[in-house]
Amino acid sequence: MSPVTLHLRAESKPMEHRSALTPTTAKQLVDAGFNVIVERSTQRVFKDSEFEDVGLPLVDEFSWPQAPKDQLIIGLKELPEESFPLVHEHIQFAHCYKDQGGWKDVLSRYSNGNGTLYDIEFLQDEHGRRVAAFGFYAGFAGAAIGLLDWAWQLEHKEPLPAVDWYDNENALIADVKKAVSGVIERTGAKLPTALVIGALGRCGSGAIDLFTKAGVPTENITKWDMAETARGGPFPEIVASDIFINCIYLSKEIPPFVTLETLNTPDRKLSVIVDVSADTTNPFNPVPVYTVATTFDKPTVPVEVENGPTLSVCSIDHLPSLLPRESSETFSAALIPSLLELPDRENARVWKEAKALYNHHVSRL
Repeated sequence: MSPVTLHLRAESKPMEHRSALTPTTAKQLVDAGFNVIVERSTQRVFKDSEFEDVGLPLVDEFSWPQAPKDQLIIGLKELPEESFPLVHEHIQFAHCYKDQGGWKDVLSRYSNGNGTLYDIEFLQDEHGRRVAAFGFYAGFAGAAIGLLDWAWQLEHKEPLPAVDWYDNENALIADVKKAVSGVIERTGAKLPTALVIGALGRCGSGAIDLFTKAGVPTENITKWDMAETARGGPFPEIVASDIFINCIYLSKEIPPFVTLETLNTPDRKLSVIVDVSADTTNPFNPVPVYTVATTFDKPTVPVEVENGPTLSVCSIDHLPSLLPRESSETFSAALIPSLLELPDRENARVWKEAKALYNHHVSRL
Protein backbone atom coordinates (compact mmCIF):
# COMPACT_ATOMS: atom_id res chain seq x y z
CA MET A 1 0.00 0.00 0.00
CA SER A 2 1.41 3.40 -1.01
CA PRO A 3 1.93 5.92 1.80
CA VAL A 4 -0.84 8.43 2.34
CA THR A 5 0.16 11.98 1.41
CA LEU A 6 -1.44 14.81 3.33
CA HIS A 7 -1.18 18.31 1.85
CA LEU A 8 -1.58 20.92 4.60
CA ARG A 9 -3.08 23.95 2.90
CA ALA A 10 -2.64 27.52 4.04
CA GLU A 11 -5.79 29.10 5.47
CA SER A 12 -7.29 31.90 3.37
CA LYS A 13 -9.86 33.21 5.84
CA PRO A 14 -8.74 36.63 7.11
CA MET A 15 -7.16 36.52 10.58
CA GLU A 16 -7.28 32.72 10.70
CA HIS A 17 -4.02 31.83 12.40
CA ARG A 18 -4.74 28.23 13.40
CA SER A 19 -3.53 25.10 11.66
CA ALA A 20 -5.02 21.62 11.29
CA LEU A 21 -1.52 20.17 11.70
CA THR A 22 1.26 21.53 13.86
CA PRO A 23 4.98 20.80 13.51
CA THR A 24 4.60 18.29 16.35
CA THR A 25 1.63 16.39 14.92
CA ALA A 26 2.91 16.52 11.34
CA LYS A 27 6.15 14.91 12.52
CA GLN A 28 4.10 12.19 14.26
CA LEU A 29 2.44 11.37 10.95
CA VAL A 30 5.75 11.25 9.10
CA ASP A 31 7.15 8.94 11.76
CA ALA A 32 4.10 6.70 11.18
CA GLY A 33 4.86 6.41 7.44
CA PHE A 34 2.83 9.30 6.01
CA ASN A 35 4.05 11.89 3.57
CA VAL A 36 3.20 15.41 4.75
CA ILE A 37 3.55 18.44 2.50
CA VAL A 38 3.12 21.91 4.01
CA GLU A 39 2.10 25.04 2.19
CA ARG A 40 3.91 28.19 3.16
CA SER A 41 1.64 30.58 5.01
CA THR A 42 1.77 34.30 5.69
CA GLN A 43 -0.70 34.16 8.59
CA ARG A 44 -0.36 30.77 10.30
CA VAL A 45 0.83 31.05 13.92
CA PHE A 46 3.46 28.38 13.26
CA LYS A 47 6.32 29.76 11.21
CA ASP A 48 7.30 27.96 8.02
CA SER A 49 10.69 27.36 9.59
CA GLU A 50 9.10 25.38 12.43
CA PHE A 51 7.88 22.81 9.90
CA GLU A 52 11.20 22.86 8.07
CA ASP A 53 13.03 22.23 11.34
CA VAL A 54 11.29 18.85 11.69
CA GLY A 55 12.12 17.90 8.10
CA LEU A 56 8.85 18.72 6.33
CA PRO A 57 8.90 19.92 2.70
CA LEU A 58 7.32 23.29 1.93
CA VAL A 59 5.40 24.27 -1.19
CA ASP A 60 3.87 27.55 -2.36
CA GLU A 61 0.96 29.09 -0.50
CA PHE A 62 -2.44 28.16 -1.99
CA SER A 63 -0.91 25.61 -4.37
CA TRP A 64 -3.23 22.77 -3.35
CA PRO A 65 -5.46 22.94 -6.48
CA GLN A 66 -2.46 21.83 -8.52
CA ALA A 67 -1.52 18.98 -6.18
CA PRO A 68 -1.72 15.40 -7.54
CA LYS A 69 -5.23 14.00 -7.20
CA ASP A 70 -4.17 11.23 -4.84
CA GLN A 71 -3.09 13.72 -2.17
CA LEU A 72 -5.54 14.45 0.65
CA ILE A 73 -5.98 18.17 1.28
CA ILE A 74 -6.26 19.03 4.95
CA GLY A 75 -7.20 22.42 6.37
CA LEU A 76 -9.60 24.04 8.80
CA LYS A 77 -11.94 26.73 7.57
CA GLU A 78 -14.00 26.91 4.40
CA LEU A 79 -12.36 27.27 1.02
CA PRO A 80 -12.53 30.56 -0.90
CA GLU A 81 -15.76 31.03 -2.85
CA GLU A 82 -14.74 29.80 -6.27
CA SER A 83 -16.54 27.76 -8.91
CA PHE A 84 -13.91 25.29 -10.14
CA PRO A 85 -14.67 21.62 -9.35
CA LEU A 86 -12.87 19.99 -6.41
CA VAL A 87 -11.10 16.81 -7.46
CA HIS A 88 -9.34 15.91 -4.20
CA GLU A 89 -10.41 14.36 -0.94
CA HIS A 90 -10.67 17.25 1.55
CA ILE A 91 -10.53 17.15 5.33
CA GLN A 92 -11.90 20.40 6.81
CA PHE A 93 -14.81 22.20 8.43
CA ALA A 94 -17.20 23.01 5.58
CA HIS A 95 -20.29 24.31 7.42
CA CYS A 96 -22.74 22.99 4.83
CA TYR A 97 -24.54 20.01 6.39
CA LYS A 98 -27.14 22.00 8.35
CA ASP A 99 -28.63 23.89 5.40
CA GLN A 100 -26.48 26.93 6.01
CA GLY A 101 -26.64 29.63 3.38
CA GLY A 102 -24.91 28.51 0.18
CA TRP A 103 -24.61 24.85 1.18
CA LYS A 104 -25.62 23.60 -2.25
CA ASP A 105 -22.93 25.69 -3.95
CA VAL A 106 -20.30 24.30 -1.59
CA LEU A 107 -21.23 20.65 -2.05
CA SER A 108 -21.72 20.96 -5.80
CA ARG A 109 -18.03 21.74 -6.23
CA TYR A 110 -17.10 18.36 -4.72
CA SER A 111 -19.75 16.51 -6.67
CA ASN A 112 -18.79 18.17 -9.95
CA GLY A 113 -15.13 17.23 -9.52
CA ASN A 114 -15.69 13.73 -8.11
CA GLY A 115 -13.97 14.88 -4.96
CA THR A 116 -14.89 13.97 -1.39
CA LEU A 117 -15.50 16.01 1.74
CA TYR A 118 -14.65 14.59 5.16
CA ASP A 119 -16.18 17.26 7.37
CA ILE A 120 -14.22 17.40 10.63
CA GLU A 121 -17.32 18.56 12.50
CA PHE A 122 -18.86 15.15 11.84
CA LEU A 123 -15.91 12.87 12.57
CA GLN A 124 -17.30 11.01 15.57
CA ASP A 125 -16.21 8.24 17.90
CA GLU A 126 -18.31 5.18 18.68
CA HIS A 127 -20.28 7.18 21.26
CA GLY A 128 -21.22 9.92 18.81
CA ARG A 129 -18.77 12.44 20.30
CA ARG A 130 -16.60 14.49 17.98
CA VAL A 131 -13.07 13.10 17.81
CA ALA A 132 -11.53 16.59 17.71
CA ALA A 133 -13.04 19.99 18.36
CA PHE A 134 -12.09 23.56 19.12
CA GLY A 135 -15.08 24.01 21.40
CA PHE A 136 -13.24 24.71 24.66
CA TYR A 137 -11.16 27.49 23.15
CA ALA A 138 -14.17 28.89 21.28
CA GLY A 139 -16.01 29.33 24.56
CA PHE A 140 -12.88 30.62 26.30
CA ALA A 141 -12.22 33.25 23.63
CA GLY A 142 -15.90 34.17 23.34
CA ALA A 143 -16.20 34.86 27.06
CA ALA A 144 -13.02 36.95 26.91
CA ILE A 145 -14.44 39.14 24.14
CA GLY A 146 -17.72 39.30 26.05
CA LEU A 147 -15.98 40.74 29.11
CA LEU A 148 -13.89 43.11 27.00
CA ASP A 149 -17.04 44.39 25.29
CA TRP A 150 -18.92 44.74 28.58
CA ALA A 151 -16.08 46.83 30.04
CA TRP A 152 -15.72 48.88 26.85
CA GLN A 153 -19.41 49.78 26.70
CA LEU A 154 -19.33 51.34 30.17
CA GLU A 155 -17.11 54.15 28.91
CA HIS A 156 -17.63 54.31 25.15
CA LYS A 157 -20.47 54.80 22.70
CA GLU A 158 -18.59 53.45 19.68
CA PRO A 159 -18.28 49.67 19.11
CA LEU A 160 -15.48 47.57 20.57
CA PRO A 161 -12.34 48.05 18.43
CA ALA A 162 -10.36 45.30 16.72
CA VAL A 163 -9.07 42.40 18.81
CA ASP A 164 -5.75 40.79 17.95
CA TRP A 165 -4.58 37.23 18.66
CA TYR A 166 -2.56 36.26 21.75
CA ASP A 167 0.54 34.14 22.19
CA ASN A 168 -1.01 32.31 25.16
CA GLU A 169 -4.02 32.31 27.43
CA ASN A 170 -2.18 33.97 30.33
CA ALA A 171 -1.62 37.07 28.21
CA LEU A 172 -5.30 37.12 27.20
CA ILE A 173 -6.48 36.71 30.79
CA ALA A 174 -4.18 39.52 31.94
CA ASP A 175 -5.66 41.92 29.36
CA VAL A 176 -9.24 40.96 30.25
CA LYS A 177 -8.63 41.39 33.98
CA LYS A 178 -6.98 44.75 33.36
CA ALA A 179 -9.94 45.99 31.30
CA VAL A 180 -12.52 44.82 33.84
CA SER A 181 -10.73 46.02 36.97
CA GLY A 182 -9.89 49.34 35.32
CA VAL A 183 -13.45 50.17 34.34
CA ILE A 184 -14.77 49.11 37.75
CA GLU A 185 -12.26 51.38 39.46
CA ARG A 186 -13.09 54.33 37.21
CA THR A 187 -16.89 53.96 37.11
CA GLY A 188 -17.81 52.15 40.31
CA ALA A 189 -19.56 49.41 38.36
CA LYS A 190 -19.97 45.95 39.87
CA LEU A 191 -18.61 42.76 38.34
CA PRO A 192 -20.99 41.54 35.62
CA THR A 193 -23.35 38.62 35.73
CA ALA A 194 -23.25 36.06 32.94
CA LEU A 195 -25.54 33.32 31.68
CA VAL A 196 -23.95 30.45 29.72
CA ILE A 197 -26.22 28.11 27.76
CA GLY A 198 -24.51 24.84 26.85
CA ALA A 199 -22.53 24.94 30.07
CA LEU A 200 -21.90 21.18 30.23
CA GLY A 201 -20.23 20.96 26.82
CA ARG A 202 -16.69 21.73 25.73
CA CYS A 203 -17.60 25.22 24.60
CA GLY A 204 -19.53 26.11 27.74
CA SER A 205 -16.81 24.79 30.01
CA GLY A 206 -14.32 27.01 28.19
CA ALA A 207 -16.49 30.09 28.75
CA ILE A 208 -16.89 29.29 32.43
CA ASP A 209 -13.15 28.72 32.78
CA LEU A 210 -12.39 32.15 31.32
CA PHE A 211 -14.93 33.91 33.51
CA THR A 212 -13.49 32.21 36.59
CA LYS A 213 -9.87 32.98 35.70
CA ALA A 214 -10.81 36.59 34.93
CA GLY A 215 -12.22 37.04 38.42
CA VAL A 216 -15.97 36.76 37.88
CA PRO A 217 -17.38 35.14 41.06
CA THR A 218 -19.03 31.74 40.70
CA GLU A 219 -22.31 33.14 42.00
CA ASN A 220 -22.34 35.62 39.09
CA ILE A 221 -22.19 32.81 36.50
CA THR A 222 -25.47 31.07 35.67
CA LYS A 223 -24.81 27.69 34.04
CA TRP A 224 -27.58 26.27 31.89
CA ASP A 225 -27.78 23.21 29.72
CA MET A 226 -30.54 21.06 28.23
CA ALA A 227 -32.43 20.61 31.50
CA GLU A 228 -32.76 24.35 32.05
CA THR A 229 -33.80 25.11 28.46
CA ALA A 230 -36.22 22.20 28.10
CA ARG A 231 -39.24 24.42 28.76
CA GLY A 232 -38.46 26.43 25.63
CA GLY A 233 -37.56 30.06 25.17
CA PRO A 234 -37.54 32.97 25.04
CA PHE A 235 -35.95 33.19 28.50
CA PRO A 236 -36.32 36.32 30.69
CA GLU A 237 -33.26 35.18 32.66
CA ILE A 238 -31.08 36.09 29.67
CA VAL A 239 -32.40 39.64 29.61
CA ALA A 240 -31.70 39.91 33.36
CA SER A 241 -27.98 39.07 32.91
CA ASP A 242 -25.22 41.44 31.80
CA ILE A 243 -23.60 38.96 29.40
CA PHE A 244 -25.17 36.03 27.53
CA ILE A 245 -22.95 33.33 26.01
CA ASN A 246 -24.61 30.88 23.59
CA CYS A 247 -22.56 27.68 23.40
CA ILE A 248 -25.06 25.10 22.19
CA TYR A 249 -24.59 22.66 19.33
CA LEU A 250 -27.61 23.28 17.13
CA SER A 251 -28.87 20.14 15.40
CA LYS A 252 -32.58 20.86 14.99
CA GLU A 253 -35.16 23.60 15.21
CA ILE A 254 -35.72 24.92 18.74
CA PRO A 255 -37.61 27.93 20.13
CA PRO A 256 -35.50 31.09 20.18
CA PHE A 257 -33.59 31.93 23.35
CA VAL A 258 -34.21 35.65 22.82
CA THR A 259 -36.14 37.78 20.36
CA LEU A 260 -36.09 41.46 19.52
CA GLU A 261 -39.38 41.76 21.39
CA THR A 262 -38.01 40.25 24.61
CA LEU A 263 -34.88 42.38 24.37
CA ASN A 264 -36.80 45.61 23.85
CA THR A 265 -37.80 46.10 27.48
CA PRO A 266 -36.87 49.02 29.76
CA ASP A 267 -35.68 46.77 32.62
CA ARG A 268 -33.19 44.84 30.43
CA LYS A 269 -29.71 44.49 31.94
CA LEU A 270 -28.24 42.53 29.04
CA SER A 271 -25.65 44.51 27.08
CA VAL A 272 -23.51 41.79 25.47
CA ILE A 273 -24.45 38.66 23.51
CA VAL A 274 -21.67 36.33 22.41
CA ASP A 275 -23.06 33.78 19.99
CA VAL A 276 -20.17 31.32 20.07
CA SER A 277 -22.26 28.82 18.11
CA ALA A 278 -22.44 31.44 15.33
CA ASP A 279 -25.29 29.79 13.42
CA THR A 280 -25.78 33.10 11.63
CA THR A 281 -27.18 31.69 8.38
CA ASN A 282 -28.93 28.70 9.94
CA PRO A 283 -32.71 29.05 9.53
CA PHE A 284 -33.11 27.76 13.11
CA ASN A 285 -30.66 30.17 14.77
CA PRO A 286 -31.93 30.51 18.39
CA VAL A 287 -30.44 34.03 18.66
CA PRO A 288 -32.30 35.66 15.73
CA VAL A 289 -31.44 39.25 16.58
CA TYR A 290 -28.56 39.80 14.14
CA THR A 291 -27.81 38.85 10.55
CA VAL A 292 -24.04 39.09 10.01
CA ALA A 293 -21.00 37.19 11.22
CA THR A 294 -18.60 39.54 12.96
CA THR A 295 -14.82 39.49 12.60
CA PHE A 296 -11.78 40.13 14.76
CA ASP A 297 -11.29 43.55 13.16
CA LYS A 298 -14.96 44.41 13.82
CA PRO A 299 -15.85 42.04 16.67
CA THR A 300 -19.38 43.27 17.44
CA VAL A 301 -22.49 44.59 15.75
CA PRO A 302 -25.23 46.61 17.46
CA VAL A 303 -28.69 45.24 18.07
CA GLU A 304 -31.36 47.79 17.24
CA VAL A 305 -33.33 48.26 20.46
CA GLU A 306 -35.29 51.25 21.70
CA ASN A 307 -35.20 50.52 25.43
CA GLY A 308 -32.48 49.67 27.93
CA PRO A 309 -28.70 49.91 27.58
CA THR A 310 -26.65 49.59 24.40
CA LEU A 311 -26.68 45.99 23.18
CA SER A 312 -24.15 44.30 20.91
CA VAL A 313 -23.55 40.84 19.49
CA CYS A 314 -20.24 39.08 18.86
CA SER A 315 -20.66 36.30 16.28
CA ILE A 316 -17.09 35.55 15.18
CA ASP A 317 -17.13 32.06 13.66
CA HIS A 318 -13.49 31.20 14.35
CA LEU A 319 -13.03 32.41 17.92
CA PRO A 320 -10.27 29.91 18.82
CA SER A 321 -7.99 31.84 16.48
CA LEU A 322 -7.69 34.33 19.33
CA LEU A 323 -5.41 31.68 20.89
CA PRO A 324 -4.14 29.98 17.74
CA ARG A 325 -1.10 28.11 19.01
CA GLU A 326 -2.69 26.49 22.06
CA SER A 327 -5.98 25.70 20.35
CA SER A 328 -4.22 24.19 17.31
CA GLU A 329 -1.94 21.99 19.40
CA THR A 330 -4.88 20.65 21.43
CA PHE A 331 -7.11 20.09 18.40
CA SER A 332 -4.45 18.50 16.21
CA ALA A 333 -3.33 16.11 18.94
CA ALA A 334 -6.94 14.92 19.30
CA LEU A 335 -7.27 14.44 15.53
CA ILE A 336 -4.09 12.35 15.14
CA PRO A 337 -5.58 8.94 16.12
CA SER A 338 -8.19 9.29 13.36
CA LEU A 339 -5.66 10.54 10.80
CA LEU A 340 -3.55 7.47 11.48
CA GLU A 341 -6.48 5.38 10.19
CA LEU A 342 -6.51 7.11 6.78
CA PRO A 343 -4.57 4.34 4.99
CA ASP A 344 -7.61 2.10 5.57
CA ARG A 345 -10.24 4.85 5.31
CA GLU A 346 -12.55 2.69 3.16
CA ASN A 347 -13.00 0.43 6.18
CA ALA A 348 -12.11 2.57 9.21
CA ARG A 349 -15.41 3.44 10.89
CA VAL A 350 -14.84 7.17 11.46
CA TRP A 351 -13.88 7.82 7.81
CA LYS A 352 -16.40 5.39 6.36
CA GLU A 353 -19.22 7.13 8.25
CA ALA A 354 -17.94 10.57 7.26
CA LYS A 355 -17.96 9.60 3.58
CA ALA A 356 -21.45 8.11 3.88
CA LEU A 357 -22.66 11.39 5.40
CA TYR A 358 -21.09 13.32 2.53
CA ASN A 359 -22.80 11.05 -0.01
CA HIS A 360 -26.12 11.54 1.77
CA HIS A 361 -25.94 15.32 1.55
CA VAL A 362 -24.74 15.25 -2.07
CA SER A 363 -27.83 13.18 -2.88
CA ARG A 364 -29.93 16.14 -1.68
CA LEU A 365 -28.56 18.47 -4.33
